[in-house]
Amino acid sequence: MIGYVTVGADDIPRAKRFYSSFMPALGYQLQEGPEGLSYALPDRPGQPAVFPDFHVKPPLDGRPASVGNGAMIAFQLRSQQEVRNLHSAALAAGGQDEGQPGFRDAYGPHFYVGYLHDPQGNKIALFSSNPDEPGRNG
Repeated sequence: MIGYVTVGADDIPRAKRFYSSFMPALGYQLQEGPEGLSYALPDRPGQPAVFPDFHVKPPLDGRPASVGNGAMIAFQLRSQQEVRNLHSAALAAGGQDEGQPGFRDAYGPHFYVGYLHDPQGNKIALFSSNPDEPGRNG
């Protein structure tokens, strides 16, 4: 199980605008601190913690943040419409399009995905694979 994911950012206010455009819709709550942004799913009394947390922070070594070539973080959504809505919101909040929402031939018939880069250049996927929705072939 993945406990948390961290991406680097040099401009925290810009990163906050981007990530806050879709993370609350996934149920994540934001906590801000001097070290950056932390998005976590709320704990429920009597239930184990829900993971992964997602952090956006300046690099600890003090050097500029950089992106990983080939690295991508994917967020699973409930529907194709939610993928379209949140992809659009993330673009309006400073993201860069890396692939409009839609089906991809290389993936299963219900895998619906939109790709973006956050303001720092980290690659993000927003996807749904809801079998109750129409698939690639109709």
